[in-house]
Amino acid sequence: MIKQALLGEFLHEAENTRKILKAIPDSALNWKPSEKNWSTGQLASHIAEVYNWYEPTFNQDVFDMGKYQYDKGDISKTENILAKFEENVAKAQKVLENSDENTYFNEWRMEMNGNVIFPPSPKVQVIRGFLCNHLYHHRGELVVYLRSTGNKVPGLYGPTADDIM
Repeated sequence: MIKQALLGEFLHEAENTRKILKAIPDSALNWKPSEKNWSTGQLASHIAEVYNWYEPTFNQDVFDMGKYQYDKGDISKTENILAKFEENVAKAQKVLENSDENTYFNEWRMEMNGNVIFPPSPKVQVIRGFLCNHLYHHRGELVVYLRSTGNKVPGLYGPTADDIM
């Protein structure tokens, strides 16, 4: 039952993520709001990467970021970021579909080289906080990036100011 709810949200939100990533023109990929921020391309790539974290979140009790390796690929073109997104979403969907609800309340933590960086929590809490909410946070940033570069923002939960009513 929990799995079906998570899967429904996953599929709906993956489509929303797809819409926002498709809205990024290549000309905006190098833009960033300040020296402290990621570029649009780096942010979009990170959003695509979050889907790569489903396997270690669902299937491991400890996710060691010190050993984690991920090939972002060429992020100089939106189509490349989208391709990586599609690859990661397909894998994440399979992980979610094959997950065992009996493990959703097992303790999970994230470490980096032996140091705990995400405290022990039930996996279902991590799924909602680390995977879902984290993704939504970065998508919100991406909306601001698109607006700041004069680009249109697609409607995710209804029309935006760019949609003709």
